Amino acid sequence: MGDFIFLKISPWKKVLRFNRKGKLCLRFIGSCRILKRVGPVAYQLELSLELDRIHDMFHVLMLRRYRSDPSYIVTVEEIEVRPDLNFKKEPVQILDRDVKVLRKKSIPLMKVLWWNHGTKEAMWEPEDSMRQQYPYMF
Repeated sequence: MGDFIFLKISPWKKVLRFNRKGKLCLRFIGSCRILKRVGPVAYQLELSLELDRIHDMFHVLMLRRYRSDPSYIVTVEEIEVRPDLNFKKEPVQILDRDVKVLRKKSIPLMKVLWWNHGTKEAMWEPEDSMRQQYPYMF
């Protein structure tokens, strides 16, 4: 009682569509609060206004537990947006260097940590283009 869950929906039903259809259709919607248990395998849910046309009691096989994970919470930093709706992309640090060897040439690369991005989102960039655009990094 009071826990949050996700509700499994069938993508083949033509009665009620949930925003998308085809390959990219949703499998679960929610999060819905459990109001009460209505038997050994059924629960009554508090549904949102867009789902007011469907019955509010569901079998446990149609429910999936919602587990909150504090690591998924994204901290929002302010990004200065220009009037043309662009923002300035600034490198912070060079994390690694490597040379990509092709058949006839080799390309020096560097792994760059960008401002407003984490270390998991660091990207490999060609060294010569980085030297041209950001000469103050070297």
